[in-house]
Amino acid sequence: MALGMLGKKLGMTTAFDEEGRAVAVTVLELPLNSLTQVKTPERDGYAAVQLGLGEKKRPNKPEAGHAAKSGVAPPAALREFRTADVESFKAGDVVDISIFEGVTAVDVRARSKGRGFAGVIKRHGFHRGPKTHGSKAYRRPKSIGASATPSKVYKGKRMPGHMGHRWVTAANLKVFRLDAEKSLLIVKGAAPGPNGGFVVVSPSRKVARVES
Repeated sequence: MALGMLGKKLGMTTAFDEEGRAVAVTVLELPLNSLTQVKTPERDGYAAVQLGLGEKKRPNKPEAGHAAKSGVAPPAALREFRTADVESFKAGDVVDISIFEGVTAVDVRARSKGRGFAGVIKRHGFHRGPKTHGSKAYRRPKSIGASATPSKVYKGKRMPGHMGHRWVTAANLKVFRLDAEKSLLIVKGAAPGPNGGFVVVSPSRKVARVES
């Protein structure tokens, strides 16, 4: 995995490309990330760098002590990126948006919007039942299994329940524009999460995308 950054989703808007076509884009803000720890194969068993974003208002003692080792403020968010090139990093450094210069596509990971408790139609796309002839199963899931055999409900059965608020990755989003002065990365299409939400951005792990 290549080195990425932590940031914030500002929202979606419409931009125009070189040919004057309107494109739906998502604006991501990637401020300076503090490098809190460098992990090496000799000491930790694998190579990785740990990045932090922002400053936590009320850190606990382990968080404060971990940040103090690298001489940075306790970050509000902390993520690790595996990379073989750890020799060029040291704790206390900062990483800026310039690492995405020349990158054509990125993966954006975030918690999706929470939808609360949802039924099977909204949550799983089930079809509704008939409205007529006395049907009482208009939006209900109906039967969830046989009675005597197997006398249980199988794991993974699609049923009503909590929807959203889970980690989702939008893979291979094309980079539309990079504004290093304002620390903005603009990508084509939609990225997961609410406006103002925390995002993890890294160069795409898929093969180079082919534009149609």
